[in-house]
Formats: sequence, C-alpha cells, structure tokens
Amino acid sequence: MGQDYKYPDKIRYKYKLSNDCNTFLAHGVWGGINAHGEIELNLYTESDELPTESEQMVHPDGSVGPEIPDLEEETRAVERVIRTKVIISYHTARALTEWLEDKMQILEQEGEGSPYLFDDDSSGPAQ
Repeated sequence: MGQDYKYPDKIRYKYKLSNDCNTFLAHGVWGGINAHGEIELNLYTESDELPTESEQMVHPDGSVGPEIPDLEEETRAVERVIRTKVIISYHTARALTEWLEDKMQILEQEGEGSPYLFDDDSSGPAQ
C-alpha cells in the first residue's frame, strides 16, 4: 500500500448463524489467562447432581410409595457442565467489556422499578 491508498468510507458487516450454532443458558464462567496470554472463558450450566440410583417401596396392594434417592453422601453436590469454551485476546476482551457495560446500562435504565431485573444474586458465579 502506497501513499495513494484510500481507505473505504465505511465497512458493512453481514451476520449469518452457522448450522451448528446453539443457544444455551450460562449460569457462570470459569477461566483465566492461558500460556499464550489469551483469556479463556468456560461457560457452564449448573444443576443438582443426579443420584446414582433411587428406590421406591412397593406396598402389598402393588402401589408404590415416593421415590427415595440414594443419599449416601451428606453433602449436596452441584454439577457444572462446561457448555462452551471461548478464547479471546485482550483487545476482544476490552471490546466485550464495553459492549456488556452498554447493554447492562440499557437494562438498568429500562428496568428501573422492575421487580424482575435483579431477582437473583447479581454478582453471579464468575471465577
């Protein structure tokens, strides 16, 4: 490119969803800085861990009682399933931060007085 190169006046971006694009709920993120200096985000969903087995008592008339899960452990276990891993550069992280702050500000302005906007722990589980 020499001195005569003229940049375009504007660039138009067109968006298309890939065939394997999935939508899911993210309850949180786990990640950090990798060995290449990129930020790794592991988005996960949370749910109670399923018991390995359960039982139901059978009454003499053939009816069954309530289901009884195997409760060998006294500690409640929550399962986190990593749904997506995203690796971004510092510059993309900065742009994402600004984009999120803009969207959060819009939500806050629209949601003033709304009992639904801040129902849960707004700090969220991010590590």
